[in-house]
Amino acid sequence: MKNEMHIQFSALSENESFARVTVAAFITQLDPTMDELTEIKTVVSEAVTNAIIHGYDGYPGGLVHIDCEIVEGTVSISIWDEGMGIENVDEAKQPLYTSKPELERSGMGFTIMENFMDEVDITSIPDKGTTVRLVKHLKKSKTLCN
Repeated sequence: MKNEMHIQFSALSENESFARVTVAAFITQLDPTMDELTEIKTVVSEAVTNAIIHGYDGYPGGLVHIDCEIVEGTVSISIWDEGMGIENVDEAKQPLYTSKPELERSGMGFTIMENFMDEVDITSIPDKGTTVRLVKHLKKSKTLCN
């Protein structure tokens, strides 16, 4: 059985915690371990922060979208914006790379996502936006009942 949720919210930094907690609450039905829950909350935080800071460059009129789907213990999360996009995704994925050094960003967001998730796919089109797709297979998960 598939279970899914969809949310969108303004590209404001204060909404990052809302996104993280909302996704965490949705996946608790699978009874994830604390490590799994922490890892998912961390990657959601990283992807949403990237959309807000890099995708919209602080423009609060933009929207960040999240789709989350659960199928048989596998969580798939897509986080996307319709912002500036990324010119060179391979460069952006390099550890310590940041397009905003003046903000003292660590440049580790994509590296963290790749370390915590089983699959990470980043697609981006300059001036159109970026989609980050994250997949995690939970080790001990409950089967969803109908």
